[in-house]
Amino acid sequence: MSAVTAPHVRTHDAGDFDVDALVAAKGSTTVSVCLPARNEEPTVGTIVSTIRSQLVDGVGLVDEVVVVDDHSTDRTGEVAAATGARVVSAAEVLPRHGRGHGKGEALWKSLHASTGDVVVWCDADVRDFDHRFITGLLGPLLADPTIAFVKGFYERPSDGHVRGGGRVTELVARPVLTMLFPHLAGVVQPLSGEYGGRRRVLEQVPFVEGYGVDIGLLIDITERFGVESVAQVDLGERIHRNRPLHELSPMAAQVLQAALHRAAPGLAPDRFVMAAPELEPLEITYRERPALATLAEYRALHPS
Repeated sequence: MSAVTAPHVRTHDAGDFDVDALVAAKGSTTVSVCLPARNEEPTVGTIVSTIRSQLVDGVGLVDEVVVVDDHSTDRTGEVAAATGARVVSAAEVLPRHGRGHGKGEALWKSLHASTGDVVVWCDADVRDFDHRFITGLLGPLLADPTIAFVKGFYERPSDGHVRGGGRVTELVARPVLTMLFPHLAGVVQPLSGEYGGRRRVLEQVPFVEGYGVDIGLLIDITERFGVESVAQVDLGERIHRNRPLHELSPMAAQVLQAALHRAAPGLAPDRFVMAAPELEPLEITYRERPALATLAEYRALHPS
């Protein structure tokens, strides 16, 4: 499969990467797969057990599966542990720096809690999980030492998109990137939850606390390490929970905050209240977690 991309964003297909070839290319590199999860009891177990049976046990492509339980009120942690994940509570990781929940914070804490030289993230709400979501992302990172960060993209049949993003991507993220960061205009799904990178790169950049984390990492890594260090991979088809429109407005606001914070610091407020008609007012706050390499606790755990 192919996609129209900017010239410098290298694009691959997940089917190009064979498990045995990746194991051979891996060498002594260690790999962590991390799943940030909040109330994902129905799906997290299948995802973990698939990774364990197909990529960990007897194969050794993946060295650990870490689930960061982000203040779940269901049995997410229990199910993940029972199917073979190492489960850590978000509230207990770097508590001095905050116990709040949110996607960006869970990703940041998973990077601290995991051990791999390469870290791959996958959303925990995927209903049709296949190991290609992991092997596709690992492919460029293990095969090409010049690649620092890999984004996944996929078909979303529930949204009717062949190879585009969701509503927040098409209405907010893509226009902002095209206008303000045109070198990233060819990234098919800048907000996808499937991506990965080298620890030595990921530990050098901040993580936006909420839903702005995906676009923030993409912009920051290309700014610091160059767009040529980024690749994207077609992961095929992905089915996941679809959010109602009223839940997407706060997500879109956080994405816009993160992008504008990088393009024009001071233009977008770090705190404001969304007051949509017939809905409760909601405060939108922009915060960043610092680059982990700047924290003494992280350097003690990851001295290299």
